[in-house]
Amino acid sequence: MAQAKKGDRVRIDFTGTLEDGTIFDSTLESDDCESGSCDSGSCGDHDCDGDHDCGCESGPMELVLGEGEFFEQIEEALVGMAPGEKKTLTIAAEEAFGDYDETKVFTVPRKDIPADLTPEVGEELVLTDEDDEAVGVTVVEVSDEGITFDANHPLAGEDLTYEFTLIEIL
Repeated sequence: MAQAKKGDRVRIDFTGTLEDGTIFDSTLESDDCESGSCDSGSCGDHDCDGDHDCGCESGPMELVLGEGEFFEQIEEALVGMAPGEKKTLTIAAEEAFGDYDETKVFTVPRKDIPADLTPEVGEELVLTDEDDEAVGVTVVEVSDEGITFDANHPLAGEDLTYEFTLIEIL
């Protein structure tokens, strides 16, 4: 049977879980994605496109092995696999989205917030920093004095476990 090699376009199914078993991303419709338990935007620096929209998927993901379209560790683990083969791999936090960085949590005084902006805790926004660079943040606290944002990736500090199956080599 054929085995996947670097440069091959493949289709895979996967489920990503946290240490406590929470599913954060999956291509399998039967997983908890329909209930909204998956985090959207879980790709971070990965090049997300129509094949992988960085939340819960519906249907297998297509990628070219070695192109950096998914986690490098998973792409490397797929090399040598045959269609139908399954593997499980844990990616340490520092190799996934980094360690959680307390310095990326900051409060903006209410007077510096546009009057028409009424963020809610848990809301994800894109702010512009002093260099006019876009920064994704999550609202973690709202008070009369200010709004506290967290610029860490939602999965920062988390070890990610992926169970994946090579569906086919295209």
